Amino acid sequence: MANTMTLAKKFIPMLDEVYQAACLTSVLDGSSELVQQGANANELIIPKLEMQGLGNYDRNEGYAKGDVTLTNETVKCNFDRGRMFSVDRMDDEESANIAFGKLAGEFIRTKVAPELDAFRFASYCQKANITNQQETLQDGAAVLKAIRKAIVTMDEAEVPAEERFLFITPTLHGLLEDMSMDTSKAVLNRFEQVILVPHTRFYTAVKQKSGKDGEVQGGFEKDRSGVELNFMAIHKGAVVQFEKHVAPKVITPENNPDADAYKFGYRNVGIADVYENKVKGIYASHKAGG
Repeated sequence: MANTMTLAKKFIPMLDEVYQAACLTSVLDGSSELVQQGANANELIIPKLEMQGLGNYDRNEGYAKGDVTLTNETVKCNFDRGRMFSVDRMDDEESANIAFGKLAGEFIRTKVAPELDAFRFASYCQKANITNQQETLQDGAAVLKAIRKAIVTMDEAEVPAEERFLFITPTLHGLLEDMSMDTSKAVLNRFEQVILVPHTRFYTAVKQKSGKDGEVQGGFEKDRSGVELNFMAIHKGAVVQFEKHVAPKVITPENNPDADAYKFGYRNVGIADVYENKVKGIYASHKAGG
């Protein structure tokens, strides 16, 4: 598919950029120190620690003997996406170097970040045994009650209070802001951070388009089985979220054997999963299915 470039006699060196937030789930990225590279390119090795509880202390025999088990769980990356663009050298020059100069940043901001967020939210929603709550939230009181329920559910499951994040649509957050600040603030302060997520990347299931054949536009969309999320409460320690391989590639015209053109390629390989022992650290509130 050919590129479309609009040329002008006098070009203003400012781009009419698309409004788009950056990656909102990056706050959940895990520590690289906890993960070893897997033997295969699409694998990660995650350490898992288990131990026994307290036993009776005997004055003659001393402590009850205990075992500590450290196992390494191999998990496969479930996100592997990429795209290659080509921009003719003259098209770039005649557009005041905007055609290629702005390409990488705009692509990552408007295409990569939204899909990463959407894929991660959907992946966590699809994990077995997380808390899924179907509900219609029509006013601030309903939203507040639902978030309180999420907090209590996580508290009762002994999910750590630290590093809990609330992801919520701007619409529902606005309903909370219309209420008494003292009432809503006390609840929202239970989270380390409240992050507003546009509904366009906030679904229980998404379909990632191939970028080929009938899906040349690529990107993602809500899957037929998916519904819109109201909010998600996520404990950072519950998710396995890493970008194992991020490879932006720039090829200049001098090094391009096929054309007098710049080439920009991007590939991202990563994982969005939930630890088996920490599924209670994910709480999803969503609308009814269609």
